[in-house]
Amino acid sequence: MDSRHTLLQLLHTHALKVGNVTLSSGKVSDWFVDCKQAVLRAEGHRAVGQAIWHAMEQTFARPDAVAGVALGGCSLASATAMISLEHGAAVDAVYVRKESKGHGSDRRVEGHSHLPAGASVVVLEDVVTTGASTLRAIEVLRGAGLHVCGVVAIVDRGEGAQQAFDARDLPWTSLFSRADFVQPNDPNPTTETP
Repeated sequence: MDSRHTLLQLLHTHALKVGNVTLSSGKVSDWFVDCKQAVLRAEGHRAVGQAIWHAMEQTFARPDAVAGVALGGCSLASATAMISLEHGAAVDAVYVRKESKGHGSDRRVEGHSHLPAGASVVVLEDVVTTGASTLRAIEVLRGAGLHVCGVVAIVDRGEGAQQAFDARDLPWTSLFSRADFVQPNDPNPTTETP
């Protein structure tokens, strides 16, 4: 079974939530995929790293690093960095904080200090809705001197992220979309494993 199919099964089994939920954008939805519930399992960690690696190979030139947006994207960056070694490449993980810690190094970006100025990064997100939090993270990465060459999301909810990224000429891809969780012409999501 390929990693993308394995990941989709794990998401259906452990991460798909049906019922009213408020998203980070403030919108209320009748379905939600809490990717961490699948990704943080050992099998999920391996599957997501492999699936993201393959998606990056098809969409982008190999970056110097992958940047996980806190909190959901951090495990994605670590898993992908680990899998990169199996493919004969060392693509490091970088984490983007939502805000400064206010103590210690007070950095918004962790793990990039050894990278050269202008190093290329692909931003990793678990779920994108409007794309707003991703775009904020991209500005933080650019402010740290990194070149963002694209975005990979596990799930695109299909509610504006594509238009936001396209408006900024930002290449991106997602592993799954609404159609992978909600059947066409069915307003209610399915909880059955595909």
